Amino acid sequence: MNQLPEQDLPPGRHRLLKEHLMTEIRRDEAPARRRNAWLRPAIAAAAVATAAAVTFVLLPSGGGGEGASAQPPSRATVAMLEDIALAAEHEDSPGTIRDDQYVYVDAKVSYSQSGNGVKTKIPPLHRLETWHAVDGTRAGLYREAGRGQWSGEPDAKPGKPGYDVATNYRHLQTLPTDPGKMYDWLHETAPKQSGQETDQAMFVLVGDLIRDAVVPPGQSAALYRAVARIPGVTVIDDVVDAAGRHGVAIARKDPDNPSRDEWIFDRKTHEFLGERTVATSDWSGGVKKGDVTSNTAVLDRAVVDKRGQRP
Repeated sequence: MNQLPEQDLPPGRHRLLKEHLMTEIRRDEAPARRRNAWLRPAIAAAAVATAAAVTFVLLPSGGGGEGASAQPPSRATVAMLEDIALAAEHEDSPGTIRDDQYVYVDAKVSYSQSGNGVKTKIPPLHRLETWHAVDGTRAGLYREAGRGQWSGEPDAKPGKPGYDVATNYRHLQTLPTDPGKMYDWLHETAPKQSGQETDQAMFVLVGDLIRDAVVPPGQSAALYRAVARIPGVTVIDDVVDAAGRHGVAIARKDPDNPSRDEWIFDRKTHEFLGERTVATSDWSGGVKKGDVTSNTAVLDRAVVDKRGQRP
């Protein structure tokens, strides 16, 4: 496997904090460093567990300090986030969830890969299934087309690095349901996990939670209402996810990289469909403006009784 770069290590997605090795990497990194690119969790976990030849995409820094020139969300953006929050708030309750169960997510994904002096590769869309323990105390499971199957480490324990952003259901139940308190939690918690600009770190953390976990309705609604207070968040009227479904996107331009993160929702039901990252300018390595460099479509999400079980 290619060696990790010695500087500007990308913190990637916070789901990766579930993995002990990546937690150690982040703890050892100087907090002032800014990330230079994304590494999505499935790719990072695959690299750790299977020694696959996957490397980080290194992008030129886009500059932009704390809150640089970001405008408050428009009324249309705030209204859309409120519609999404209301839909989340009134989702059917998952019922009784036991500590010994697992959260299952079935997704179609593609994450860009690159190496030093090598043209960036954007693989075809493929299936990724994950199982994560409801209480976070047991090893999860990853099953990815073309990469096989491997176990993940249990979540960090309370007080240990990574616990604050653990996405197991029991931890998510402890988060605030009040939007103001949720905003404060995001503002306090997200920047500690990476060298990102605070508003972007908050946006990324919310994206991790809504993509990789089952979030209780009250906390889910509070997350979207908190996002409505983050400068730079916008709405895009028509976006297509990795499964070909059209929807509306909540988006934010990354101030430190030439890319934009987009969360895609069904226009009528406001159900979360998926997430993607889009290049906002040409990158070295052959990526062109408008290219989708990471793509996730959530096809199914459920609570099951054991690892490897499908709903």
